Parts: sequence; C-alpha cells; structure tokens
Amino acid sequence: MENIKYYLSWALWPALFVICMSVAGYGFSHDAPVLYFNIAYVFLILSLFFLEKWMPYEREWLKPDGQNTASILHTISSKGSVQLLFLFSGVIGLADYITPVAEAGPAYGIWPRNWPLWTQVFLGMTTAEFGLYWAHRLAHEISWMWRFHAVHHSVTKLWFLNTGRFHFVDSLISIVLGLWILLALGAPMEVVKWLSAITAFIGMLTHCNVEMRFGLLNYIFNTPGLHRWHHSRLLYEGNRNYGENLMIWDQIFGTFYNHSYRPSADIGMGDYMPEKFTYQILWPFLTNKMKQRLQTDFEPVPFGREGDADHPVPEFAKRKSLFMLIVGLFQARNPRASV
Repeated sequence: MENIKYYLSWALWPALFVICMSVAGYGFSHDAPVLYFNIAYVFLILSLFFLEKWMPYEREWLKPDGQNTASILHTISSKGSVQLLFLFSGVIGLADYITPVAEAGPAYGIWPRNWPLWTQVFLGMTTAEFGLYWAHRLAHEISWMWRFHAVHHSVTKLWFLNTGRFHFVDSLISIVLGLWILLALGAPMEVVKWLSAITAFIGMLTHCNVEMRFGLLNYIFNTPGLHRWHHSRLLYEGNRNYGENLMIWDQIFGTFYNHSYRPSADIGMGDYMPEKFTYQILWPFLTNKMKQRLQTDFEPVPFGREGDADHPVPEFAKRKSLFMLIVGLFQARNPRASV
C-alpha cells in the first residue's frame, strides 16, 4: 500500500490538473463552459476530500480548527453570487456575464489573436501572472493591504476548504491587477475563460493537504509544496512564492523558495484575527481602539518587515533574483569582471 501511495504522490497533481482541464475544455468547445467547469470543480473537491483523509501531508491538519463556516462564507463573499450553485467555483462564471474591452474586435489592442489558442493561453497566463504576482507581493509588503490579506493567512492548517478564504477586497484587488493587463492588450474572452479555469484548479490543488511530490513542476507551477512555505510564520519563508499559477516572476524577482528541509506544520501569523466571519470582514476597516472594544483580548502587533530587528533573515534564505544569479555566474567564470 505504501508503494502505491508513493507512486500516486508523483502522479496526483498532474493527473488531477489534466483531468479537470480536459473536462473544462470540453465545455468550452461545446458552448457549455459553466456546466462542465463546475463538474470538473466538484470532481476535484470530492477527490481532494477523500485523498486528504487517505494520504494527508500533515495529519495534524486533519483536526478541526473551527473555521469551516467562516472559510465557506469568505468563499461566497469573495467569488460573488453568480456561482453559488457550487461554493468553490472560482471566477469562470463571471466570465460568461461580463464583456471585456477585449471583445471590441481584432482592431483593438496588440494581442496576437492569429496565434494558436494554446499559445495565447500560455501568453495570457504569463502576462496575467505578472499582475497577480505583484498584487500578492504588495499585500505582504504594504500594511493596509496586509489587513485584508491577513484573513487568508490566519488559518492554522491547509486543506482544500481554505482555497477561497479571502477577504472580498483582497480578491477584488487581485482580479483587477491580474486582468487589466490582458484586457489592455486586447486578449479575447476565450483566453480569459481558460485562465480563470486554470487559476481555479491550481488554487484548489495548491491548498490541499495531500502527500504529493512535484520534482521539476515546482520550478514551473505553484504547487502545494511551494505554497506551504508561503504560509509559514517566519517572514523569510512566508514572504516567498507569490505566484498564483506560475513561478516565473518569483524566479525573476528573487522570491522563489524551496529548501531541502520540511516546512513547519505550525502555520499562520502573529497578527490577531477574530473567529467570527462578520468580525473578520469588518476587521481590516477598524482602528485598534474599535478592535479592542469588539475583542477584549486583542493586542495590536506592529507590521513586520523582513530583515528588521524582529525578523532577521538567515544567509541561505536571502532573496536572489534571476538577474543576480546570472551576474554571479558570470563573475564566477570571469574573475576579472568582479574586480
């Protein structure tokens, strides 16, 4: 049985992703995108639900944390009412009810509409990822944005139910920064639909508590293995791996992190977050005095920045951008260049 689980741990991530994308793609090609997307999404939910019980990455995370209702309500509030039929439906439903500027026709923008669809989707992923990357990174580096993003990082375990646990303001910022580039370039709605499906499926997989192995996939996609570092309480681990789907911009800007030791199961943050959903929605808008009136045990925590006195960064964890690595390699091969 252990051998079966081992081989499955290598196959599960790509297999589940390919199956879900194939079902969604069938719906796209047969003019039924919402129906088949939801079929794929429910399949993924049920698969991860049973896999988390059978081969969990962290058994400690199987224990209840009292946040199921809050996580579901955050999913509903952040994703909108269009897809309430299924609680975890991503943004694909919205794509059928909005008309982006991109639909103005081929004369609009510089998007290469004559390219094969798969190349347009890849280009769309990479382009949108730039906005998604910076939306996520800024949410960790700007205090007022962190107020909203902290709702997501307040969880003390990772599992599929956490996927949509975002404050609606946090989600709105990410969607705007991720899509505006595509729309400005004139990307067609078909590319937006594919990107929405990819983001939804990878997002669900990223948060699952299933024993999986990834190998080279870690350097291309945002995997559960990488995202566990991102939920670390240590800033030099948590302020890493911002990519939503792809890791290209983490590689370029030096925030990619995947060390040899096992990430801690003790995840979360130092900031206070109330247990009630209604309080969590209000929390980012309140002053410290207002928070203390609602929660008598609230103690304000200064906004932490990586590298300050309270958050030192060990040498092995310091950021190294792709540019810095190339320069270092060049200098190593050409000692005179560093003189």
